[in-house]
Amino acid sequence: MPLMTITRENEGFLEDRKSRFLAHLVPVGMFDRRLEELRKQHRKANHIVTAHRRILDDDRIEESGKDDGEPAGTSGMPVLRVLQGAELVDCAVLVVRYFGGIKLGGGGLARAYSGAAQAAIANAELIPFQRFAVKEVSADFASSSELERQVEQLGLSVIARDFTQAGVTLTLEGPEEDLARLET
Repeated sequence: MPLMTITRENEGFLEDRKSRFLAHLVPVGMFDRRLEELRKQHRKANHIVTAHRRILDDDRIEESGKDDGEPAGTSGMPVLRVLQGAELVDCAVLVVRYFGGIKLGGGGLARAYSGAAQAAIANAELIPFQRFAVKEVSADFASSSELERQVEQLGLSVIARDFTQAGVTLTLEGPEEDLARLET
């Protein structure tokens, strides 16, 4: 199964014995800002448990799960395991818990937190992960229309178009594999 990711925030909800679990699946770039917003928005919440997976430049995956005061291993790690099971990268889950007055126990907490994370993932539009890159390509005037056709056909974004006496230089952005297929 290929690695998957998301492009926008998705939410999921679970209630267990009067405790409410509000899960937010976000792109990893939004993580810090969204955590701060949730802490302000849900001041009366008992916990905000987090887990994230990020793919590094050397293709290793950095991941973590934080319990935010819940008993060790009952919340952050189960949420992280859900991300791993869905093969999601470059995203994070933040689960806000409002305590309902009835203790759930270790197993109950793990099921509730992972269930809320699964609900958020179920509501998400998952897309295959692609590493994006930037590349400069040049062509003389005679070949520039063919280059432009290839760029459009591959769905690459033109960041800059610089004309010189010799021709044109395009600064392109897109998936690494599509940039590699570009014939210059």
